[in-house]
Amino acid sequence: MESLADPRAARALLAFWRAAGVDMEEAEAIYAGAPTRTGAPAAPREPLPLNRPVPKAKMKAPVDAPVESARALASAAKTVSELRAAVESFTGCALKATARNTVFADGVEGAPVLIIGEAPGKEEDEQGKPFVGRSGQLLDRMLAAIGLDRKYNVLISNTIYWRPPGNRDPTLGESLACLPFAERLVELSQPKLLILTGKAASQAMLKREDGVTRLRGRKLGYTREGFQAPINAMVMLHPAYLLRRPNEKRLAWGDLLLAQAWLDELGVARVSHP
Repeated sequence: MESLADPRAARALLAFWRAAGVDMEEAEAIYAGAPTRTGAPAAPREPLPLNRPVPKAKMKAPVDAPVESARALASAAKTVSELRAAVESFTGCALKATARNTVFADGVEGAPVLIIGEAPGKEEDEQGKPFVGRSGQLLDRMLAAIGLDRKYNVLISNTIYWRPPGNRDPTLGESLACLPFAERLVELSQPKLLILTGKAASQAMLKREDGVTRLRGRKLGYTREGFQAPINAMVMLHPAYLLRRPNEKRLAWGDLLLAQAWLDELGVARVSHP
């Protein structure tokens, strides 16, 4: 067997890998200048161009391509129903491939109160509706205490529309890909009050890095370019957090009282529960 130190053997190996489809141009360039056993000088090779074009198969799509696609779909939607259809047709978020259902929104379109959370869990993925598991049931009871009900005066959605596997935290790319739809939902709904539940939804929608404990209990404003005036907004502790830390429910009650007083000021009609 010939040693690979023999340029002929090395060239034969390079030819084999090239035939197999491997790009061996740089490796062949190295051996091009290697002397042969006979001592004859190697034929000069033309140097590779520094700016040779990259084959199309190797070109990567821009990182923000899913975001641009989402923005285009979202901006084209003129109603909440059209926005729902746009989300269902969107293929720029990898979570869609592993989820059972698209979880867009539940409640009354055009409701005076819009609630936005983070991402669907197991029950939400199975039913295709946001906040239907244990945390959703707790949220319903909390809302009922101040006359709010998804059947009458509330629309509920998320900033992510497909369940992350194992209920892991969404990646930054997944969040950015879905955010244009959440922003468009607020723009189309024009709610009297926007309630953001939990850290992820609050930071994504408000473009702030403050934690929930620093944002809750305050009257805030949600705005975007083109808005004539900010939309009333507030932050609440996420119901799932309250299930893990029931001692924090006193803070949640404070959030509800703030929402109740603000809704009274805004003249938002509510419903009575037995």
